[in-house]
Amino acid sequence: MTGGLTERDLTGTGTAESRWQGSAFLAGLPRIAPTELRPAGRVVVVAPHPDDETLGAGGSLAAWAAAGGTDVVVVAVTDGEGSHPGSPTLGPEELAVRRRDERRGALAALGLGDAAVVRVGLPDGGVAGHRGALAEVLDDVLRPGDAVLAPVPGDGHPDHDVVAEVAGEVAARRGTTLWRYAVWLWHWADPGGDHTDVGNDAVAVALPDAARRAKQDAVACFTTQVRPLSPDPRDAAILPPTVLSRLLREVEVLWGTR
Repeated sequence: MTGGLTERDLTGTGTAESRWQGSAFLAGLPRIAPTELRPAGRVVVVAPHPDDETLGAGGSLAAWAAAGGTDVVVVAVTDGEGSHPGSPTLGPEELAVRRRDERRGALAALGLGDAAVVRVGLPDGGVAGHRGALAEVLDDVLRPGDAVLAPVPGDGHPDHDVVAEVAGEVAARRGTTLWRYAVWLWHWADPGGDHTDVGNDAVAVALPDAARRAKQDAVACFTTQVRPLSPDPRDAAILPPTVLSRLLREVEVLWGTR
């Protein structure tokens, strides 16, 4: 898996989940309970688009919420207005409003209805031109004792990769605990490939049944992404079942340092 800002092919069905399930990579990960990873302080989830916090780490967040006492802040980098370019059904502004509402419903499904959402408002697909603005927001949001959740380096979408770099730089400068989640990496990567570019410190967080159900319910809130907007090909679902199968496992893989 190669890091950096190399845009990957995120079309088609991608790597079959059966290949991931049969891989030495997943089989070899230490399995831990969410309580073993639960941060003592706030959790600041940096999400390039609405739904990334849910797809990447929603089960862990739900488990921590159920345990009580975990404050969560979502840094919403973009409003996701670019998910359906050329859609005859929803324009960018209406899509952005819908996706923000969907996120709020998803957070409630995760047990995080009171979570603070810091909306950065950077352009969907254009985060690379606003690194400084994102770094300023993260510097302003982060407090001592926080734990940051951000995309893995080289996740495959340009916005994800920029967010990964900036979050990593700010977390390192502030001495903040940093955990990484993957969304699109599962789509394009080879399960038998070299995973060291992402890190060699991954763990599989075993999700309790209640947390897994909460994540499924939260993902279902993103109707603009999991269902077609219309029969028009430009309105196709961004997250069809083949994609979701890789994101709704019994475990969530997080990279970081315990």
